[in-house]
Amino acid sequence: MENRVSAGTPTWPDRLAAEYTAAGYWRGKTFGTLMWEWADDRGDDTAVVDGAVTLSYSDLAVQADALAEKLLGTGLARGDKIVVQLPNCWQFVVLFFACARIGVVPIMTLMPHRDHELVHIARHGGATALATPSTWRGYEHEQLAHRVGEAVPAVRTLLVVREDGAPGTPSDGCLDLTAMCIPAGDADERRKKLDESAVSSRDVVTFLLSGGTTGLPKLIGRTHDDYEYNARRSAEVCGFTAKTVYLATMSASHNFSLACPGLLGTFAVGGTAVLVPTPSPRNAFAAIERERVTVTALAPSVAKHWMDTLAADPGRFDLSSLETLQIGSARLATELAKRVQPIFGCRLQQVYGMAEGLLCYTRLDDPDEVVDATQGRPMSPADEIRVVDSNGNPVPQGEMGLLETRGPYTIRGYYDAREVNAQSFTPDGWFRTGDIVRVHESGNLVVEGRSRDIINRAGEKISAEEVENHLYLLAAVQHAAVIAVPDERTGERICACVVLHPGTGLDLSDVRAIFAEIGVAQYKVPAQLEILDALPLTPARKIDKKTLRERFSEKVKAG
Repeated sequence: MENRVSAGTPTWPDRLAAEYTAAGYWRGKTFGTLMWEWADDRGDDTAVVDGAVTLSYSDLAVQADALAEKLLGTGLARGDKIVVQLPNCWQFVVLFFACARIGVVPIMTLMPHRDHELVHIARHGGATALATPSTWRGYEHEQLAHRVGEAVPAVRTLLVVREDGAPGTPSDGCLDLTAMCIPAGDADERRKKLDESAVSSRDVVTFLLSGGTTGLPKLIGRTHDDYEYNARRSAEVCGFTAKTVYLATMSASHNFSLACPGLLGTFAVGGTAVLVPTPSPRNAFAAIERERVTVTALAPSVAKHWMDTLAADPGRFDLSSLETLQIGSARLATELAKRVQPIFGCRLQQVYGMAEGLLCYTRLDDPDEVVDATQGRPMSPADEIRVVDSNGNPVPQGEMGLLETRGPYTIRGYYDAREVNAQSFTPDGWFRTGDIVRVHESGNLVVEGRSRDIINRAGEKISAEEVENHLYLLAAVQHAAVIAVPDERTGERICACVVLHPGTGLDLSDVRAIFAEIGVAQYKVPAQLEILDALPLTPARKIDKKTLRERFSEKVKAG
């Protein structure tokens, strides 16, 4: 029966829920319950490292309970929602588990979000609280929180973390989140009292945001049951153990860093999660050396930056503890994939997935040529996938088509989005991902891009990702993004947007020459070249092709 926690979030049919439970995918445990199981089993083992702050599994549980009790004291209750806009910090981890303990639901947002996005998210999600840093990277987030509260009067509780992470005195109307994590009184009695919370594993544990660039984000409700399986199975497939030291470089509020396997997968096996505020080489490399990090996860743009940093100063950084580098959130060009092992000295694992659910990983024992050229295969035996044409008909093996999926951790619909759900989900629960893929001969998926990333040049369908891959063969190219722009003769033409390495140059004749050298079909050669200082990024640090398409389509119209 639907409850207030899950109201507005489409759920799995009872028949499937029973099947997933019987198969052991869903275990009927909440993250609040698991938190104490881990604390009882592991005690003083290190769970979280954030600079000079270290939390054991026991510390994490005790502090989460302390915060949970204080959140209840503010009037928050099971089913209430809190917008969370925090950088990677230990308070984020404690807040996640405190909310899970009492059934308060975090809505995860990203640090670059501002008034426009946060007001929409808070209003659409029905949030009554917001957690934010006082300032971060020079921006006054505490003032932003007040503006959101004014625009959305239901947001009456504002929780603030000082920039230095220490307890302090926030502005009027705000509560100090760090101070609220400090335990007081009898921890055992508090635990017993909170154990009585009527939180169900079928409840939504968190709302993630859709990662698209087509408009304001949609809310993705993940339950304790499905998200716990998401993290646990990811950890199994990725070889995480109690010896794993995972570095969270991308935002911990992003699905990739949170549960793929991320923080939650690390905790599931008893490993240690290390937090850094940004993925800059200066922050990350120092943490890898100091904490002997064994695995981390990056977006391709960040991985490319790390590669360039290491190549520019070989031998300066000791990254020898790294065993696996996960790269996902966007397609990794094959030419870049081939550089990972020589530069980092560790295994590459490609990751393809979505906050809505489906996760694909290359396996650690896949051949190098498969790891370099594919984005993995579904992690669960219960994952269902199909590749179809625009009419919903299956395409022949190896041909490009639209990916559809369903399974024990793929949502059945967005929160309170009836019209969008009718477009994005079939009546029998298949999620239309909008991604163009083909099935590799190995059985892994090759992600060719979004449906809007397929360029239709005079009837020929061209993958933007393939063209980008060829562009990276040019020594001058540091970053590349390929888009379609209007063309009177062919309908669309290929526009290559590139960022060059300092001191280099490039023109279309260079591009034509390399494409001819490797024998690429003439119709795949870019007809337009735009050299930029930087590529625009979305808040999730993906290349913002929507902005590029708008900019250079307008340029074409202007002549």
